[in-house]
Amino acid sequence: MLRYTLMRLGVFAGTFVVVWGLVYLGVAPRGLGASNGLWVVLLSLVISAPVSFVVLRKERDRASEQIVERVDRAKANLEANRRQEDGADDAARAQGQAS
Repeated sequence: MLRYTLMRLGVFAGTFVVVWGLVYLGVAPRGLGASNGLWVVLLSLVISAPVSFVVLRKERDRASEQIVERVDRAKANLEANRRQEDGADDAARAQGQAS
């Protein structure tokens, strides 16, 4: 998961540098007044999202598999705890009825 996040940040950083260069050279339009930095960041976000969607597909699938495994383990642990509590509750009720 950390690897995917770092790769995603790397794609954004690369896109940011390219967009900044294009704006600096005048190929891409500049923002209005002092908003040029914000314009470059927003344009980089818009461009990097589909690029990372295509380029990082395999890494995203690996990360989602890890998340699914963690969720399944958590569900199994919760179910085991629930069964253990039910067993203890049933035993307590059986002792209460036997007395």
